[in-house]
Amino acid sequence: MKNYKQILIKSIIVISITIMLFSCSNTTEEVRNFLEEKNLPTGTAKDAYHVYKDSGKITSKLITPLLLDFSNRKNHPYNEFPKGIKIINFNNKGKDSVTIIGDYALSYAKTEVSEIKGNVVVINHTDKSRLETEQLFWDQKSKYFVSEKPFTMYKENDTIVGIGFECKEDLSKHLAKKTIGRIETKE
Repeated sequence: MKNYKQILIKSIIVISITIMLFSCSNTTEEVRNFLEEKNLPTGTAKDAYHVYKDSGKITSKLITPLLLDFSNRKNHPYNEFPKGIKIINFNNKGKDSVTIIGDYALSYAKTEVSEIKGNVVVINHTDKSRLETEQLFWDQKSKYFVSEKPFTMYKENDTIVGIGFECKEDLSKHLAKKTIGRIETKE
């Protein structure tokens, strides 16, 4: 009799837990809304290495120790790179053309604008120019950099120091603001 009661109690517990598990049902929309309300990412990638291709040719690589995907945001979906980012863009010949490095980044999907912060370095491997700053906004559509923070730009024969600049992604055709430094001109 004692065994029968134990088996009956255990069976009731197992059936109750099974019913509870199968009664829970959330739609994908409910889960996304919950994650958005709690400001949680829909996905996380560690040691991510992503290769972008266009017509079968590698155009860029993205390397990061941690990627947080907040694409569930209705108005402003974004990706966050809290432990840094390295982006390598390639020219048509498959050689490194521009490398972008930073300690932290946010990339907004709808606007295709990224903010890179902390020890930001942009290197143009073709003409050996280098830009260093603490914050950089990158418009990926127009391939343009903007910053209002202090910067140092190293060119082959020049070193430009200032506060605020705009330039093309390859560091050419730049507009430097509040500058000092040695600048070589052809005139």
